[in-house]
Amino acid sequence: MKEKIKELFKARFGTEGAIYASAGRINLIGEHTDYNGGFVFPGAIDKCIMAEININGTDLVRAYSADLDDYCEFGLREEDVPDKQWARYIFGVCREIIKRGFTVKGFDTVFAGNVPLGAGLSSSAALESCFAFALNDLFNDNKIDKFELALIGQSTEHNYCGVNCGIMDQFASVFGKKDCLMRLDCRSLEHKYYPFKADGYKLVLLDSKVKHELVDSPYNKRRASCEHVAKTLGVETLRDADMEMLEVAKDKINEEDFMRAYYVIGEKQRVLDVCDALECGDFETVGRCMYETHHGLSKDYEVSCEELDFLNNIARECGVTGSRIMGGGFGGCTINLVKDELYDDFIATAKAKFNEKYGHEPVVYPVIISDGAHKCE
Repeated sequence: MKEKIKELFKARFGTEGAIYASAGRINLIGEHTDYNGGFVFPGAIDKCIMAEININGTDLVRAYSADLDDYCEFGLREEDVPDKQWARYIFGVCREIIKRGFTVKGFDTVFAGNVPLGAGLSSSAALESCFAFALNDLFNDNKIDKFELALIGQSTEHNYCGVNCGIMDQFASVFGKKDCLMRLDCRSLEHKYYPFKADGYKLVLLDSKVKHELVDSPYNKRRASCEHVAKTLGVETLRDADMEMLEVAKDKINEEDFMRAYYVIGEKQRVLDVCDALECGDFETVGRCMYETHHGLSKDYEVSCEELDFLNNIARECGVTGSRIMGGGFGGCTINLVKDELYDDFIATAKAKFNEKYGHEPVVYPVIISDGAHKCE
């Protein structure tokens, strides 16, 4: 990819620039906990967005997307917002940096990526983080701290791309560290690294390529359930609740709200259990917690679907250490922690059985926990 970008940049602009990259992300455990003030447990992966960038001495950004074979040129004022959606991510990063009192001037760029689109690996956050890191380096002597770079990516989504996302994706893309996952406290935004050098194991995503469109607004409904239970329990968020409190209040809330809160409170503890397990290399506990999370997301939070439950069951039948749905739900991927000696059989079995039942194979994405945003040598 790097050589392809360099060739395209030289051909289009006749110069050479610096090369930067930023990663997509996985979340090992901690789903639907962010808006409940809990913990998430992401890591950057070895799938990235890479860009060559060179200052061009003008007030224009000239950008070429190698993957889309598409070119866009735009200025740096608010009224210069481009029509093309992919260019808005770059424009938004530029504007968010400028709005914070820092510098961005005209530059040329060619970028490409190998973060699969639509698989829940946050290709957009990788793109934002790549350009935020690069423009901080090129124009601002790296004076913008890394946490602010993540916020710049999040603000880009909110203000220029129409997505009211949380901070996890951009945080993982900026702060990612090779062989480490990060426990991010979604209330205080404090983070801590935990070792994830899973010798003897592989981490792999199976993408169902399914996305169920729902008539109602399931995320808003689940969030409302959680907020209602928190209010009933007299706490700010379910982060401050425990199972005993929930049981005491069982008669005051309906069955659906109880189930939603039961999952969230359990998931809060599972993230902490996984952190403890990783510190002593206990991958069996990690895997058990992953299966418990899937069960909770499927039966209590009800955000799974038939296809994802099917993949999870195949993982269990094949002796996979841990497996669960990853992401918001109603389609997408399972994330699987698999012993090396079981990997080939698991992948072959999952492909064959899923194809037999649903008429297509799941897409396989092996991932390695890697560094986040950086300048390429």
